[in-house]
Amino acid sequence: MKTRLIALLFFILCLSGAAFCQEENGLRKGVWVTVFSEQRVLYSPEAVSKLVNSCRRAGINEIYLQVYQSGKTYYDSKIGGRSKYEAMLQSAGTDPIDLLLKEAGKNNIKVFAWVNLLSLGKNTKADIANKFGEDIFTRDQYLRVSGRASPNESDKYYLREDQLFLEPGDQRVAKYLISIVEEIVERYPFLSGIHLDYARYPMTVPFIPGARFTNYGLSYGYGKENLERFKEWTGLDPLKGLKSGKDCAKWDDWRRKQLTSLVRRITKRLKEKSESFLVSSAVVPSGERAYTSMFQDWPYWLEEGILDYVVLMNYTRDKQLTKETVRAALGYRQKGKVLVGMGLYLMQDSPEVFFEQYRMIKNLSADGIVIFSYDDMTNEILEYLSKAQ
Repeated sequence: MKTRLIALLFFILCLSGAAFCQEENGLRKGVWVTVFSEQRVLYSPEAVSKLVNSCRRAGINEIYLQVYQSGKTYYDSKIGGRSKYEAMLQSAGTDPIDLLLKEAGKNNIKVFAWVNLLSLGKNTKADIANKFGEDIFTRDQYLRVSGRASPNESDKYYLREDQLFLEPGDQRVAKYLISIVEEIVERYPFLSGIHLDYARYPMTVPFIPGARFTNYGLSYGYGKENLERFKEWTGLDPLKGLKSGKDCAKWDDWRRKQLTSLVRRITKRLKEKSESFLVSSAVVPSGERAYTSMFQDWPYWLEEGILDYVVLMNYTRDKQLTKETVRAALGYRQKGKVLVGMGLYLMQDSPEVFFEQYRMIKNLSADGIVIFSYDDMTNEILEYLSKAQ
């Protein structure tokens, strides 16, 4: 009798364990909510309820809420300007982020604060720029800031992002951004974590794979303090020309380390506050391009446990490209996970393309799918997601 009882208990434990594993290994479903949302999510209790109800209906269990964009704070901040937050507060009659956290928590939906780290958009008057001046902007090898506000001859041949970027190798930038992230989680302790965006140098088209090719394209990282620190460390001056492949590799590796250091420091600070905080980043889906051109070494971040997971910015209608990109990226899973971002905004006129990609990504065993963005989720999409558990 005793033997049978032990066997029965063991069987029950196995079933419980299997159920637990199935839940833990299930497909995570998320959605990005921008500060520009036409739904004005953060401007009324009704809009908050609508978001939560839509997520519940679709089986979405993660919300990525943009709270820091173009150097502007859309939360209760004492570091940055409060005009955006005050407008939200006045319209909603209460702190809408607190309200969202409460409503989402009741429905077992996690909320992550989405933070645009290094991009200032076109905001030349951002608080950080007013505080430190233009030296904190990253520059290309011709010492021009990113963005297309000041056209130059190279614009005939190279496409630059139309955004100002901060220089991650400037320690003032790193300290300021770390303080922003710390303030967010201290003010909103019921967040499930922080989601970083633009944790990279600017993107150019076509792109060049490293410093050996700076005569043939554009590359960034030539911010004043970053150059001075590199010269102090190596005695080399990238502006005067690097003489060997070894020297070029040092410069490339230096730029990668500046980004890695920033992300590592953010994660360290958050984990010191609570081990349960999850830290993720939206990343360039091609690991090789991210590594060689934008110096965003996200495969290493996963390998070292610097991030808990990444979300690929896999914004394309091309099914085969999606398959190849996702399949390659999943091979980088080490101590972290790989979720796939889908650009639903590209498929508004053809939801069947979205459905097909969704099924394919799920069948490839990605760790989750995050949809960009909430505004593009029609009733047809919500109905499909509700059945695609």
